Amino acid sequence: MIRMENVHKAFGDNQVLNGMTLEIPKGTSMVIIGGSGTGKSVALKSILGLIKPDSGQIYVDGKPAGSGDRDKFLARFGMLFQGGALFDSLPVWQNVAFRLLRGALKRPTEEARAIAVEKLRRVGLKANVADLFPSELSGGMQKRVGLARAIAAEPEIIFFDEPTTGLDPIMSGVINDLIREIVVEMGATAMTITHDMTSVRAIADNVAMLHGGVIQWTGPVAEMDHSGDPYMEQFIHGRAEGPIEAVR
Repeated sequence: MIRMENVHKAFGDNQVLNGMTLEIPKGTSMVIIGGSGTGKSVALKSILGLIKPDSGQIYVDGKPAGSGDRDKFLARFGMLFQGGALFDSLPVWQNVAFRLLRGALKRPTEEARAIAVEKLRRVGLKANVADLFPSELSGGMQKRVGLARAIAAEPEIIFFDEPTTGLDPIMSGVINDLIREIVVEMGATAMTITHDMTSVRAIADNVAMLHGGVIQWTGPVAEMDHSGDPYMEQFIHGRAEGPIEAVR
């Protein structure tokens, strides 16, 4: 569903992606791991067309990313943002139905609200939450609302940006389980970027280790602990010593 071929991207003298090549098969869940500043978010934004690579090719479902109608292209994606990114001035249901109230996916207001309530229930929130504002919700509830918004338009591809950041271990487990269940139910293709190894083990079919702007290792999550790759082994075991230099 997604293929990156020798993608390079620099910002001034900072070479972030240095020939990144990666394939994400349709209907699978890929988790990209790596330290801060290694290019995980740049890769995600490049696929969406928010950042233009300096060279290399990105394909979505066999076609160059961003080709054709821009709105139709973006309508294929859902996104769970790291910080929730909810609109404080809108009630929860309008946050969830944001894309259904405007643009190419616009639905009648009542239909959009009904879909929002249905998606809220899917992530374990009661219908009365729909009329609250984000400030009235806990961090875990806000993350669930963000997840409901990500799936509201039944996207083919869902991106998860650090989905458990700021959550306690129990709520992190709840969110991980929900992500896994929903991706399987929808048959969606998922790409997650995270530092959380618990999330990796819970939601990944395949894992890719990004360091130095290239994929150092990729393979099934079941093979991750026995990859034999020094970058992967240092990262997943949290070792100070290894090819990844710790910032001191």
